[in-house]
Amino acid sequence: GSAESRAANPEAGAPSGTAAPGSSTNRPARIEVRDSPVEWRSIHRPPLPLAQQVAGRDTFETGIKSIDLLAPLERGGKAGLFGGAGVGKTVLITEMIHNVVGEYEGISVFCGIGERSREGEELYREMKEAGVLDNSVLVFGQMNEAPGARFRVGHTALTVAEYFRDVEGRDVLLLIDNIFRFIQAGQEVSGMLGRFPSRVGYQPTLSSELSALQERISSSRHGSITSVQAVYVPADDMTDPAAAHTFQHLSASIVLSRKRAAEGLYPAVSPLESNSKALSPNIVGREHYEVAHEVRRTLAEYESLKDIIAMLGIEELSQRDRLLVNRARRLERFLTQPFFTTEHFTGQRGRYVPLEKTVEGCRRILNDEFADYPEQALYMIGEVDEAHEKRKQLVGAAARADVMA
Repeated sequence: GSAESRAANPEAGAPSGTAAPGSSTNRPARIEVRDSPVEWRSIHRPPLPLAQQVAGRDTFETGIKSIDLLAPLERGGKAGLFGGAGVGKTVLITEMIHNVVGEYEGISVFCGIGERSREGEELYREMKEAGVLDNSVLVFGQMNEAPGARFRVGHTALTVAEYFRDVEGRDVLLLIDNIFRFIQAGQEVSGMLGRFPSRVGYQPTLSSELSALQERISSSRHGSITSVQAVYVPADDMTDPAAAHTFQHLSASIVLSRKRAAEGLYPAVSPLESNSKALSPNIVGREHYEVAHEVRRTLAEYESLKDIIAMLGIEELSQRDRLLVNRARRLERFLTQPFFTTEHFTGQRGRYVPLEKTVEGCRRILNDEFADYPEQALYMIGEVDEAHEKRKQLVGAAARADVMA
């Protein structure tokens, strides 16, 4: 039958096979870009048997300093980007696509669940310009679609990803924006079916619906699925059932902070709330683990001193604490970086920072190598050596301002 009749069919199918890469599907089973013959398979499939699953033992570099250092992504793992409205989830996931898809040798599957059509169109255009569309599949169920279509689009993308993992033995990068909209679509469907609502008005089947999706994201001996998922947090409440249930499925949690966003510290990754199972000396190595631990300890101590500084001033701190604050503020600024995907807004060239350069930069800041540099010299740079040039620019700008005054 036609693609349209399949979309209406209760046993919904998803396109797969060699016709799928480079194609874009909006809602289950309607191909928008390519109309060549495709193989169809059911979108409702059991997860990989436990005996066939393989746990990831290495990490996945994104080129984003704060993520690679403090919440490294596990190859074959699941990472969540948590944040309220307007703190930079979509920008961060778009930057990951830019940095990873070009370097990545596998297939990328992007799944847009209940998000804006404009963002999907921009993503398609950017991927086309970057020349990565031939190894990508885009699946969309926009916010104007019926709740049933939005609810099924995640399973559609997973079916495509499973095909590449199991049949072609490829590594798959699965990007989902936004998991909360999947839960929200389930909530709408639940209401239509007349089910009694559970906590905070969510569907009583929230846990099992989310598990049915998340448990299918796994790796086998033949190939892997590495997933990065944006998760909208309603009213910045991390105890919301949608966020709380998503947390338990993830191997890495990247929490975006509104406070850091307000201070202009982009990406607004919270170093104290973000974590990853991969951040262990057995996986990332001893040096990375120790530097990350020391960065987190320094920033945690600075956080505890902020109340004293606000009430009494930094002069009331001991010499040791003053040095610690100096170090922490420079680390905070070094963990910012300009993004490729926001170049046309900021006018700053984006930076991809290799992991070893991130670790080296943080170690040098912890050793007080940049203690006499202005804080701004470390703000919005890539590798730490760029601070030398930025310091010269700041000193020159200050001198010109003095002359004009």
